Amino acid sequence: MSLSIGIVGLPNVGKSTLFKALTKKQVDIANYPFCTIDPSVGVVEVPDERLGKLAEFSKSKKVVPAAVEFVDIAGLVKGASEGEGLGNKFLANIREVDAIGQVVRVFDNDKIIHVHNKVDPVGDIGVIETELILADLETVNKRIGTLEKEVKSGDKEIIKKLEAVKKVKAALEQGKLAKESLDKSDMDLMRDLHLLTLKPILYIYNISDKNMDLPEELKKKNHVVLDIKTEEDLMEMSDEDKKELVLKSNIDQLIVESYRLLGLMNYFTTGEDETRAWTIRQNSTAPEAGAAIHTDFREKFIRAEVINWQDLISAGSYAKAREKGLVRTEGKEYVVKDGDVIEFRI
Repeated sequence: MSLSIGIVGLPNVGKSTLFKALTKKQVDIANYPFCTIDPSVGVVEVPDERLGKLAEFSKSKKVVPAAVEFVDIAGLVKGASEGEGLGNKFLANIREVDAIGQVVRVFDNDKIIHVHNKVDPVGDIGVIETELILADLETVNKRIGTLEKEVKSGDKEIIKKLEAVKKVKAALEQGKLAKESLDKSDMDLMRDLHLLTLKPILYIYNISDKNMDLPEELKKKNHVVLDIKTEEDLMEMSDEDKKELVLKSNIDQLIVESYRLLGLMNYFTTGEDETRAWTIRQNSTAPEAGAAIHTDFREKFIRAEVINWQDLISAGSYAKAREKGLVRTEGKEYVVKDGDVIEFRI
């Protein structure tokens, strides 16, 4: 499953430095706007201590973690929806990702230029989201024009869709994100519009002091807090130096939260040859989960033998787990839980 999160934000907030720390992939970083022109893509391992414990339990020769894709996207400025800066390129690139990781500058540093000449995290979030809203308004207005012609046919689905699109337009005009105004059925009707403000957002607050008190408005948002410059420095340090300086990375937290933001979770397969984390959408049924391994597992699904990863390790072996009745046989309707270890029968 290839799902991606786009790293976005104003110029000089730490996007490319974060991308470098995330992917260990060197990208061009400079102290001026629009340094990043073409998006860089990095595939990052999702930290999961369960995987290592299962591999040790099974004495696996190979371990395969889950992964998530990050895309480093060019900095956005006010007026992007009208083509300012690299606005058109930014909006096109962000339309292609599944979720948004918005880097917000909270740190003070006179040596690093702020595009608006002052550090104002709440205002910066407003600039980004206004540009996304304006771009979506353009999309919505075009679609309303088309639907108003089609609605004359009397098609109930078109009528329903037009009502939903008008509801979105009203919300956008009030400065709200589209996802704040829709229920799930309406959202399903909006999928083909690829609206930017329907995408889930994780706010990444870039700080320089871990004791910094965030404004209450920032705390209310779905967020992680990082000292991105320190994260970059940690890449160059040995484990001994990190311990000596009592420095700890929060990058893993960002990766895990990004994975959740995309609505993803893991189940496992384990044995002597391999222990692997399989990426599936939350609330997937057993046949849908099996399709992560091979499409045949969905089409030819008979049953799944399921056990929680901790129960398996605690039992000491599959045989003992079966004796204790910990291995369950589940059918097509079973909804897979995060941390299940599964053997499929097809």
